[in-house]
Amino acid sequence: MAKTILFVYGTLKRGGRNYFRLADQEFVGEVVTAARYRVIDLSAHPGLICDSFDGLAIHGELFAVDAKCLAELDTFEEVPGPFVRELIDVEGHGEVWAYYMNTPVPEGAKTGDRWPL
Repeated sequence: MAKTILFVYGTLKRGGRNYFRLADQEFVGEVVTAARYRVIDLSAHPGLICDSFDGLAIHGELFAVDAKCLAELDTFEEVPGPFVRELIDVEGHGEVWAYYMNTPVPEGAKTGDRWPL
């Protein structure tokens, strides 16, 4: 059965409070994205945005997830809603899926290349 490669950058990473949602899936490795994105600190969790002009290489992890897990993660991330699942360019892996913010960036929010900042 085909699996979906998913980039995670926040609470879903190993050791994060929501990692249990991925614990039975295949960990592929620690990676960085192309330098076209930013992680936004939303306090309890991060958000990801595309920043073509002043982007950073985001640090995260890749997992190979099955369809059931992906559907559960879409529900958890409220897709489509505050987040959407779209492709992201990861160094050495090409395009994989990631959850992006689907809301405006809060004014004054801190940004960086990993979370926590």
